[in-house]
Amino acid sequence: MAVSDLGLIFDIRRFSIHDGPGIRTTVFLKGCPLSCWWCHNPESQSPGPELWLRAGRCIRCGECAEACPEEAITWQEDGYVTNLALCTRCGICQEACATEARQIVGRRMSVAQVLAEVERDVVFYDESGGGVTVSGGEPLQQRIFLLALLKACKEKDIRTVLDTCGYATWKALDQVRSYVDLFLYDLKLIDDARHRQFTGVSNRLILQNLRRLLQTGQAVILRVPVIPGVTDGEDELRQLGSFIAGLPGSPRVDLLPYHRAATGKYERLNRDYPLLDVLPPAPERMQFVAEALRSYGLMVKIGG
Repeated sequence: MAVSDLGLIFDIRRFSIHDGPGIRTTVFLKGCPLSCWWCHNPESQSPGPELWLRAGRCIRCGECAEACPEEAITWQEDGYVTNLALCTRCGICQEACATEARQIVGRRMSVAQVLAEVERDVVFYDESGGGVTVSGGEPLQQRIFLLALLKACKEKDIRTVLDTCGYATWKALDQVRSYVDLFLYDLKLIDDARHRQFTGVSNRLILQNLRRLLQTGQAVILRVPVIPGVTDGEDELRQLGSFIAGLPGSPRVDLLPYHRAATGKYERLNRDYPLLDVLPPAPERMQFVAEALRSYGLMVKIGG
């Protein structure tokens, strides 16, 4: 099977209740065009496999260095260090590591392999009104695989949800939307300059795609992250409320409170976490944000 027929998956999470209605299996595809400062899945951003290190599990046995065919792993004063310029992410060091301190994040899977995982939970979908959610990263980065997976799910009468940031061509969205029962559409900031600052890209395409998607009559729930000092200011909320109120279809808004659960992931990927000094919003702050948006006549829910 050619690599082009495979998807790069970094996780398949069963019994999810926060990624759409009912009990769901969430399939996480790797690769994202955004680099949000608050990203809780930093391992999703790179479009290729990555090395994940749990330093606390390393017993300094040296098996990884001995096994590495590229000689990318060497001993230094504080332990074994990997030269990422030499590392090919082949996974041999992972196989050699008895304590699972090393892991390659991202594995190639066929649609049939993913579907086999998904179908294990069909009974729970039927009883709860759940199904499959495809998330990421940004699933539309792997458009061909995504389309094939969504089609396969619909052929099995499995309900589908697509979690997207909307940063893709309209052609890509238009191709998949017939096979999507519900879109979870991320909406972060309306001001383009601030969106560029905190995500790395312009939001113009995101906003255009959202409007077009709603004009087609697709079911959409907007997901807004509440990041203290970034997305919850008065100007940001005024811009957000005004924009959403002008959209067709009156989509529901789910407010997602910022959390710091991903800080350990950044350490494992040897990256700095941009928001170390930011604390999660207090419940009263979440209520304030919700009421601010409800004042525009919007249907708002705290949590997703």
